[in-house]
Amino acid sequence: MDPEPNAITSTTTTSGITTIFLNRPHRRNAVNPETAKKLYERILEYENDASQKVCILAGLNGTFCAGADLHEVAGMEGSTKAPENLQPVSNGNLGPMGPSRLQVKKPVISAVSGYAVAGGLELSLIGDIRVAEDDTVFGVFCRRWGVPLIDGGTVRLQAIVGLGRALDMILTGRPVNAQEALTMGLVNRVVPKGKALEEATAIANQLLSFPQVCMNVDRQSCYYSAYNATSFEDAMREEFKRGVGVITSESIKGATRFKEGHGRHGNYGDSTKL
Repeated sequence: MDPEPNAITSTTTTSGITTIFLNRPHRRNAVNPETAKKLYERILEYENDASQKVCILAGLNGTFCAGADLHEVAGMEGSTKAPENLQPVSNGNLGPMGPSRLQVKKPVISAVSGYAVAGGLELSLIGDIRVAEDDTVFGVFCRRWGVPLIDGGTVRLQAIVGLGRALDMILTGRPVNAQEALTMGLVNRVVPKGKALEEATAIANQLLSFPQVCMNVDRQSCYYSAYNATSFEDAMREEFKRGVGVITSESIKGATRFKEGHGRHGNYGDSTKL
């Protein structure tokens, strides 16, 4: 029997929002191998469900995630076999924190509260957008214990905030509060305590209102440019290749709606899926 059947819980809506919660209050939502696997599988379910368009990742009980469960890491002493989530990287396979090796195919919003530290910081970075409550603390707290960043922290953090700021966080392990995280681009929105999920849901509903193919093509082009492009020209070619097909599938219809008078003067309330 699973000793923690509710370590990962989730909800879905008919409109297309999946919300996934970490729920290990006795460990401040720190992730053990079983939880990592559950979270990985739940993210894959979201990716493969065509009815679900946006995912929100959050932590229950006032904390996002305190990283890897060091109690279980300590228990590995003398073990001759590495857990399933500590295998080498191979084409988006299960990572130490679960889905950290994936480039998720559809939008993810991280709703961050309390602590997002060590592996929890890395987990928050899989979100395209991060909403943080005003008392949130980010940090590479694992610096103190000789636990490395092996869930994309050295890859994603510097791509998001720049090399200098990333190295400051990574080398010193110091705490970064929500307001500083906002100034460095680590966080996109800061909200009052208890409001991160509400704000993330509002953003998710906004994303649902847009033409989905175009939005996801632009999203994919951004990630390709950040992580996969071999040159400026390669990034530009990929952007055009991905985007040109959208013109016939969505752009002409959208331009026709504009011509008919919709969405003038920056009115986003008049946008709609095509």
